Amino acid sequence: MKPDNHTMHKAALLPMRRALYDFDPVTVKARLTDVFHPSAKVHLACPFEDLDGATGLFGQALAPLHQAIPDLERRDTIVVAGPSPEGVDWVGCCGYYTGTFVRPWLDIPPTGHQVAMRFHEFYRMEGGKVAEMQALWDIPEVMLQARAWPMAPALGREWQVPGPATQDGLVQGPWNQEASVASRQLVLDMLAGLSRYAAGGVAAMELEKYWHPRCNWYGPSGIGTGRGIAGFRNWHQIPFLNGMPDRQGTGGKGEFFADGDFVAVSGWPNMRATITGDGWMGIAPAGQKITMRSLDFWRCENGLIRENWVLVDLLHVYKQIGVDVLARLREFNKARM
Repeated sequence: MKPDNHTMHKAALLPMRRALYDFDPVTVKARLTDVFHPSAKVHLACPFEDLDGATGLFGQALAPLHQAIPDLERRDTIVVAGPSPEGVDWVGCCGYYTGTFVRPWLDIPPTGHQVAMRFHEFYRMEGGKVAEMQALWDIPEVMLQARAWPMAPALGREWQVPGPATQDGLVQGPWNQEASVASRQLVLDMLAGLSRYAAGGVAAMELEKYWHPRCNWYGPSGIGTGRGIAGFRNWHQIPFLNGMPDRQGTGGKGEFFADGDFVAVSGWPNMRATITGDGWMGIAPAGQKITMRSLDFWRCENGLIRENWVLVDLLHVYKQIGVDVLARLREFNKARM
């Protein structure tokens, strides 16, 4: 029996993922060339931005990371695939890059110890090749491990975010349409509930209807993790809504896809907002308009959301309001360089 498209798409990325696990520059470059279409679009977190396909991804991002971390390896904790309602095929990968940080990277001072940097990487597939990549690397996480984060501290818990509690994030085929559609709908219904806050407040969101009482919301470094609905609200949602009450989607930029119990959403960007009210993450509320890049994964369990992995391009948020986080890092840490 021929595998379904989504199982085949995950299989097409497997040689690249294996090469990144045992990082050898020659092999990694070859596997990227194999799987990326020659005209593929690559969007990577600030400060990398748009890169020239597989060549740019390797030369401008992966190779310098490997120079700083010579024993670099990639560990995937979630690999899922599926179609969006728009009919676009995606593969989503979550995990972390790790190894011994021995040379500066992006002017972050090396620690001489093992570091870990979470990634969310989304691949739009066409004809068995990567036609587009959207990727967020949690660069602030590396800054924190180097004790070099120059911005406001997180409200939530800062730690190395774990993979799925069920240890089943590397979803095997065949693709289960019924389960996938049900999971995607649960997340869409939850998000529709969040959007009712402006009109009806907390009660209108019906959080208990969608979120497991022991849910974990794994935010990016700089925001942190919240445990349970109270943790999600106190350490992320309340500050977020207070600082950007007009936040809204960017009109179809985000595409949702699901694979069994897991749901993911792309977005480059997928939100716009104005920083007003109480401000956000220590940013003064001066009416700055921003867009936000967020790549998310959810795990559903018995009809409720049990885990949610979220990465936001925080360096890009600061850049839009005229704050160069890397320049601040250099000033705070120049005596260590």
